[in-house]
Amino acid sequence: MAASDTRPPSPRSPVTRPVTARVPAKVNVQLAVGGRRPDGFHDLANVFLAVGLHDEVTATPAESLRVTVEGTDAPHVPTDHTNLAARAAIALAARHGIAPDVHLHITKDIPVAGGMAGGSADAAGALVACDALWGTKTSRTELLALCADLGSDVPFSLVGGAALGRGRGELLTPLETGGTFHWVFAVADGGLSTPAVYRECDRLREETGAGATVDDVPDPEPSEALLTALHTGDPAALAAAVTNDLQPAALSLRPALAETLRAGADGGALASLVSGSGPTCAFLAKDAEAAQDVATALAASGTCRTVRTASGPAPGATVTTP
Repeated sequence: MAASDTRPPSPRSPVTRPVTARVPAKVNVQLAVGGRRPDGFHDLANVFLAVGLHDEVTATPAESLRVTVEGTDAPHVPTDHTNLAARAAIALAARHGIAPDVHLHITKDIPVAGGMAGGSADAAGALVACDALWGTKTSRTELLALCADLGSDVPFSLVGGAALGRGRGELLTPLETGGTFHWVFAVADGGLSTPAVYRECDRLREETGAGATVDDVPDPEPSEALLTALHTGDPAALAAAVTNDLQPAALSLRPALAETLRAGADGGALASLVSGSGPTCAFLAKDAEAAQDVATALAASGTCRTVRTASGPAPGATVTTP
């Protein structure tokens, strides 16, 4: 039988016009990292907050799968099948026994390789956009399972809001928030590889003699003070509780980030920390006006490529096409 005869059927999309999904960035207000597991991953207590920097993923019927990208850092985003959005479309199509015939157009506004889950956001956006385009009516449980297979941060990009991630970060418990939190993000030149940052975290732990495996490092747990601060909407209390166990590793690989953190603190930020695996630095402000002051100070400091402001929580992946 010819290879073309074994190809899954093309999806019969009930929607012929493009479908667009909007997906937020994230900041980790707590990232507690356990020891290295035998499979190489680390258990986490990862408190996510979605913030209002968004990518958009538009799915359009096509003869085959292709990806195009525009916007912030677009030249640094792959457009072949290694793109996480493309992998998401392939996974969803395989789940339903159809071919992934779709044109995915990604409009980037989330920094690339910046520790804000831009690639994960695109994957979640592709899932919901393709599901709507193809009319596959995938359940929320199935979508979350596909997300978890694609990457540790992808489930949160689908869910949004605020959530505690356990396991690799993919096992989510939604969290209630009592208000809006205002953030400033200092985007660095270049990116940092997440696996490289985790390896450096392990190396630094081993260097102390304490060890880096699950037998050496206590199980990560969420901070009760931090969860309370989120629930009450108190930015000062949240600032006192934010932590990132990957920050020493990110600073070890990119020492100049320390100057960025100092510039934000000097500019009036309540808290300064590396976002996830970096190199974007996140600064919590008292309110929107204070966030603008911090942003102005950072822009004048010359310690970062660009500065963005955003607030959270923000909704997860959402189809925006009428």
